[in-house]
Amino acid sequence: MSGPQPDSLHRFLFERLGVRGELVCLDAAYQAVLSRHSYPGPVQRPLGEALACALLLTATLKFEGKLTLQAQGSGPIRTLVVQGTHEGTVRGLARWHGEVPHGDLQRQFGAGHLALTLEPSRGERYQGIVPLEGSGLGAAIETYFGHSEQLPTRLWLAVDGARAVGLMLQRLPGSVEDADGWNRTVTLADTVRDHELLTLPVQNLLRRLFHEEDVRLFEPDPVAFRCGCSRGRIAETLRALGQPEIDAIIAEQGDVAVTCEFCNRDYRFDAVDATALFSDAVVPAGTQDSTH
Repeated sequence: MSGPQPDSLHRFLFERLGVRGELVCLDAAYQAVLSRHSYPGPVQRPLGEALACALLLTATLKFEGKLTLQAQGSGPIRTLVVQGTHEGTVRGLARWHGEVPHGDLQRQFGAGHLALTLEPSRGERYQGIVPLEGSGLGAAIETYFGHSEQLPTRLWLAVDGARAVGLMLQRLPGSVEDADGWNRTVTLADTVRDHELLTLPVQNLLRRLFHEEDVRLFEPDPVAFRCGCSRGRIAETLRALGQPEIDAIIAEQGDVAVTCEFCNRDYRFDAVDATALFSDAVVPAGTQDSTH
């Protein structure tokens, strides 16, 4: 098989060195995100980088839930948001204005910040924010880990028109046999080239980079594009707007049309649907069903 295994995440471990690694390859999942909007080339790259980063970071979480990366700036790319889940699913979108240049984060986003938000299915939400600075989103995320009390983390990302690939190394807590193991593995990984990330099968890539190290490679996990939208979730949003607002829109336009920005799926609610949205808000006296 030529090239990395498509739409998969591979975990590996340097057992004596106290270092773990992951490699994610996005093919169909990346193309699914790109197909939702007509993204120019300079926007496709940071979007692909963010998708890879979200899955790499989500795979390190010790809980069920989701992780969101959101970059906002004053430059040509105004917003980029990507969300990964513990189930290996990912979605994302970007908004831009005018012509977007190639270049580093400040050139593409202008002054801005990157927010990393963790949302466990059970427990408290957590958010960390760092400036949008560096050559790419991987550099900004490394800054986040460097400024926090998280484990030392390094990222290498490569994106072309068809594929987004990410490699991550992370130092594990505790003492290890080889105190120089972290520095050595990072130095070796720094020799990787974009075309190697994009074209080499995982085993070949690890052998090329770490042939003198004892690397344990685990079975891969599948990753996929999946949007979390549903008619029920849209209905909850419309209920939050309130019945007067919804009735006014229907009176003017005939129905309420909502398009999910992540997947471009359309949801429409007509007058009958709108009535049903709010019909269970107040239950008239004497209408409860005693069988429930």
